[in-house]
Amino acid sequence: MEPRQWHTLATDRVLSELDSAMTGLSSDQAAVRLRSDGANRLPAPPKRSLTRLFLSQFHNVLIYVLLGSALITTLLGHVVDTAVILAVVVINAVIGLIQEHRAERALAAIQELLAPYATVLRDGGRCRVKVETLVPGDIVLLEAGDRIPADLRLLQSHGLSIQESMLTGESTAVEKHTDPVPVWGELAERGCMAFGGTLVVGGQGMGVVVATGIATEMGRISRLLAHVTPRTTPLVRQMNRFARWLTLIILVLAAAVMALGHFLWDYPFGELFTAVVGLSVAAIPEGLPAVLTITLALGAQAMARRNALIRHLPAIETLSSVSVICTDKTGTLTRNEMAATELVTVDERFTIDGVGYAPDGAIRGAAPIDLQASLRLRELAWVAVLCNDAALQHSDGIWRVEGDPMEGALLTLAARMGMSRPDAQRGWGRTDVLPFD
Repeated sequence: MEPRQWHTLATDRVLSELDSAMTGLSSDQAAVRLRSDGANRLPAPPKRSLTRLFLSQFHNVLIYVLLGSALITTLLGHVVDTAVILAVVVINAVIGLIQEHRAERALAAIQELLAPYATVLRDGGRCRVKVETLVPGDIVLLEAGDRIPADLRLLQSHGLSIQESMLTGESTAVEKHTDPVPVWGELAERGCMAFGGTLVVGGQGMGVVVATGIATEMGRISRLLAHVTPRTTPLVRQMNRFARWLTLIILVLAAAVMALGHFLWDYPFGELFTAVVGLSVAAIPEGLPAVLTITLALGAQAMARRNALIRHLPAIETLSSVSVICTDKTGTLTRNEMAATELVTVDERFTIDGVGYAPDGAIRGAAPIDLQASLRLRELAWVAVLCNDAALQHSDGIWRVEGDPMEGALLTLAARMGMSRPDAQRGWGRTDVLPFD
């Protein structure tokens, strides 16, 4: 089915087509649409069963050679040699299976724990929901640092700029607007759209979800990537190359010994064949796969003790060559929480007690403070509440902020000064927004 050209429609027409409104959907509407449209996530790759996972451990040229050697020694009646070779192969497969299965279970648990969230308008209020529960018609609020959770038709834009290089190849951020664009506009020219997976680098905005999951532009790329052949690690490529050369050399030497022994020295063919097979089996380093697997498994265990998960053992070798790791600080190495601890006016300094976003806490100064009588403090509290898009929520005994952590800290500061949002907004109305990034 041809995707809708949402970028060509005016905002009111888009909302009408999606049966939505600027105040968002209700919880009941979202639940009905989630059941009909499905979760907002890309299709997961088919999960391999334990049997397939175990059999995949044998997909190695050197393992094939060892299995061939085991077959030949069985035909020759060398039971002990066969048992030793098969034991090495099975132990190698079991170690790889255990490591990969543990890593997959741990990764699944981490993905559930770190499920991304989006800020939306539901039931007329601001709330955070899991990205996978977004449905067409949801109103999503955007600010700097947010990852776009689905394809959106923008309804509001205040200095909004989005980094879309992953879709368009354009290295600079794109400034967004709300005006429709012509139907022939290419992806990079659709300034009224925000595409799932891209990053907000500046400003604020609001958009309505027009496509989720596989119907998004990122979903289209996912369908294309499904046909890409995965690459192996350098270690696996080296092992496969070594196994092929080793097999070729052993076969050439075996043929040379057979030819010399039979035609030059007149050995009986049966005895000569047995000797050549024994030499060939002895030349195969059957302990190499086991030693390699055990070494990588020990490395994986050492990294696991430092909270680093390895899914495929050969990735240890690739990871060991990493010399620089770049990571974002806020929210990655910290709790992504902020709090105001000190307040300074033109003639006085105040200390603010309290932990996190809980509104309980005392304001202490050099002298006793009357918050109701202090005009300066009340004006600061007004500014903190009125110039603010965040919301404080209390659930399960924990205070959380919906929105920017710094704005949440200012709301908490105002609450500790006795100022609530309804009190501050009485008689005031917002006329425009200059986003702080």
